[in-house]
Amino acid sequence: MIRTHTLGYPRIGLQRELKSALEKHWKGELDAAALQETGRTLRARHWEEQRAAGLDFVTVGDFAFYDHVANHIQWLGCEPARFAFTGQETELERYFTLARGVAREVAAESCDHGCTHGDHTHHAGKPALEMTKWFDTNYHYLVPEFTADTQFSLRTDSLLTQVAEAQALGHNVKVVLVGPLSFLWLGKAKPEGATLGNANFDRFTLLPQLLEVYGQLLAQLKAANVAWVQIDEPILGLDLPLAWRQAFEQSYAQLATCGVNLLLATYFSPLEDNINLACRLPVAGLHIDLIRAPQDLAGVLDWLPAHKVLSLGVIDGRNIWRNDLAATLELVNIIHSRRPGHTLWLAPSCSLLHVPLSLRTEARLDPELKSWLAFAAEKLDELNVLKRALNDGEASVSVELAQSAAAIANRRRSQRVHNPAVAARLAALPDDADRRTSAFSVRSARQQTRFGLPAFPTTTIGSFPQTSEIRAARAAWKRGELDAGAYTAAMGKAIAEAVKCQEALGIDVLVHGEAERNDMVEYFGEQLAGYTFSQNGWVQSYGSRCVKPPIIYGDVSRPQAMTVEWTSYAQKLTKRPMKGMLTGPITMLQWSFVRDDQPRATTALQIALAIRDEIVDLEQASIGIIQIDEPAIREGLPLRKNEWKRYLAWATRAFRITASGVQDDTQIHTHMCYSEFNDILPEIAAMDADVITIETSRSDMELLSGFGDFKYPNDIGPGVYDIHSPRVPSTEEMVSLLRKAAEVVPAKQLWVNPDCGLKTRGWAETEAALRNMVEAAFILRAENLVQAA
Repeated sequence: MIRTHTLGYPRIGLQRELKSALEKHWKGELDAAALQETGRTLRARHWEEQRAAGLDFVTVGDFAFYDHVANHIQWLGCEPARFAFTGQETELERYFTLARGVAREVAAESCDHGCTHGDHTHHAGKPALEMTKWFDTNYHYLVPEFTADTQFSLRTDSLLTQVAEAQALGHNVKVVLVGPLSFLWLGKAKPEGATLGNANFDRFTLLPQLLEVYGQLLAQLKAANVAWVQIDEPILGLDLPLAWRQAFEQSYAQLATCGVNLLLATYFSPLEDNINLACRLPVAGLHIDLIRAPQDLAGVLDWLPAHKVLSLGVIDGRNIWRNDLAATLELVNIIHSRRPGHTLWLAPSCSLLHVPLSLRTEARLDPELKSWLAFAAEKLDELNVLKRALNDGEASVSVELAQSAAAIANRRRSQRVHNPAVAARLAALPDDADRRTSAFSVRSARQQTRFGLPAFPTTTIGSFPQTSEIRAARAAWKRGELDAGAYTAAMGKAIAEAVKCQEALGIDVLVHGEAERNDMVEYFGEQLAGYTFSQNGWVQSYGSRCVKPPIIYGDVSRPQAMTVEWTSYAQKLTKRPMKGMLTGPITMLQWSFVRDDQPRATTALQIALAIRDEIVDLEQASIGIIQIDEPAIREGLPLRKNEWKRYLAWATRAFRITASGVQDDTQIHTHMCYSEFNDILPEIAAMDADVITIETSRSDMELLSGFGDFKYPNDIGPGVYDIHSPRVPSTEEMVSLLRKAAEVVPAKQLWVNPDCGLKTRGWAETEAALRNMVEAAFILRAENLVQAA
């Protein structure tokens, strides 16, 4: 009999209840007990949805108030010593301190990150854990920090409480954990706190004591009557060092003695050379991703022992297109014929964390387009149809199969998908469409003549605080409760205030603040042909931050200018340079749900040409500095290095095509954040942006060292403060970071800016941080580092 399960489920709720509760808690408007109750309510609701869809297990352990990796940091007792917790804090207080940092020394009763009781005092200057992308997704996880002094200890009360909750509701529980090797791999070795002589220790040496704690955790779960534990080891889809590969067999031989059934889960990337290893590990079952790695199937069928469960990821856990159920049934039947009498489970390819929760609230979505889609709840329904068809015969679900077939056929033949004019433009694109007229050295001189910027020029990444007034005006306008004139006036007022503030602070290159923009991708997608939008298709990016990715269903083009009017208005308010702010083609691609009926490279090129048209229009409107944000270019990198060259070739070409339609004295910026760049620096340099701004403050300028070693040829703006934390860093702290930057990158190439946009911050902390940032730039100028070099 076929069984079904899911590797994980969205956490935020149908109406983003978790987001609302978190933000109220952080503001002190909701106490910890009420926040915990919100979590219990959401978990119970989501488990019931899984049971109602016929799943044989509900998944426990995937819920998190901020991040599931942060959960593991607490469960495994390895909160970094630098936070100096006293033991008086609650688990939740410590958790949010790890995630958000501490702004200053405050008493607990007035703590601005949500503490609600206790008489402890937080200490100043506690930056949050570093945050980076979860493999090649747009989800951010909090990076574990390891030193030679790191100790692990079991602290799993919150997990065991969730297990008990599910069991009390009558559910058959399967717990999900990040596997020990993936947890260790995803962390970073930190010299701070290391014993003398161990500053360069290898975090791999922590594996033996980590395995002991994992063994204790599995024993606890067995004692709690948990029969199955899904243990995620997605790093098996990476190019691992030999020592890490060899550690899998010994590690799982040790864990296998705990007496609980382990389902080893891999996803996102092909196993390739790790197929044999994954199949022979002493676990009860193996999950494989047949959406992203269908090529693994043949090897797994050959190598996986007959007594082990084979879990097939046949439903796309990362995209929103309806499954071709007929094709999936055909595939599963073929697999079943290869494994007669053996146990098969069906599941999404990965956790459904990466897709919206349900189409139930999508009343305004175009009916035809809606019929092509499946969000998380609908994907569970698809699993149910597959299970019933395989167990009870296809006649038992003939109506559902007919509906699926009709939707698949309709999408394939729809005239809304293909635009002959777009195809013709791509076909006629000249070979040199991705090249600027002159080299950077020539462009840089002409740009300096035009703008006359000082050493260490200051700027921001684009967005300014989205106040409640801005959001209310935009929402009222979209609902039809505010007319166009009143909306334009409201946005114009917000833009004028942002410009006035920047001038008062002394920032050199200004931005208009993006008051009119809901999201850096959604704003543009709403104005491009080939895109559509859900009403409530929210996906968690990190913590309370949710995004509503656009849906690219057809050929992309730009019907009319998108940003020129607002940017030109802002430029008229100041004599200083005003940056035009755009989102680049790879980020528009990566942060959307992308059509799966043509190569992603083709879709990226279509977007590139649409954004190029906008850049040309901005230049003609006398906007001389234009930023093309590409924070997602690194996350689009395939997880297997043998596929990097192909991806980077089309991705960087798409960026250059976007940027290469302008004159030499127009300065092109790009921004990238929360990614490791050192292994693709030649390709980033080949993008040939005049200025690149990057996130570096959480890593204490660590990410910048690679740019220095590479001798990156163009200008760089290393972020000098973390905008995802409420803390306001001092001028001295920023000066220290800039001096570190000047040690590895020539001072004449350095810009000064925050890590990322300021949309989520409040005005008071924004002004305070930017004032310190400008002062730091003045101090560096006074030190004459440029002339000294």
